[in-house]
Amino acid sequence: MGDDRVRLRPWTEADLAVELRNNAADMTTFLGGPQPEEVVRNRHERFLRGQADGTISPFTVWSDAAGDAVGAAAYWQIDHNGRAVYECGWFVFVPFQRRGYAHRAIRLLLEHAALRGERDTMFAFPRVDNIASNALARSAGFVNTGVEDFEYPKGVPITVNAWAFDLRTLR
Repeated sequence: MGDDRVRLRPWTEADLAVELRNNAADMTTFLGGPQPEEVVRNRHERFLRGQADGTISPFTVWSDAAGDAVGAAAYWQIDHNGRAVYECGWFVFVPFQRRGYAHRAIRLLLEHAALRGERDTMFAFPRVDNIASNALARSAGFVNTGVEDFEYPKGVPITVNAWAFDLRTLR
């Protein structure tokens, strides 16, 4: 799926390398810093299980120009304020940032979720001080619904902007 520049490729066993590469200080500044390798491996396994049972839709962000994965993007089912919605997350490796890869990947992710037709809203919850991710959410068409208290990783309180995208606009 995608265009000549950026594609989303379904997550595979081999994509553990993408998760491990992402587990670096410069990539996890707004996510509490690098995690123990066991945590990263467990998340990778959770992605594979979730993909198999349909509760998580994880992808690598693939660039034809780079000839490799430049990041990852995923969405999963959550309950937000009593509503069944999706939550999404994304990252692009530092050497590929500021080239439009993240924006295109987010739009492809939204299109994928909209085509599933199971839920009407996608949320993103970047920390309020994550200027780049908040700008990406805005430029991808999300609407800021306010500030919320959140935990990430679990047990670590953070303050996020809650960005919502109406998937019905893509159907």
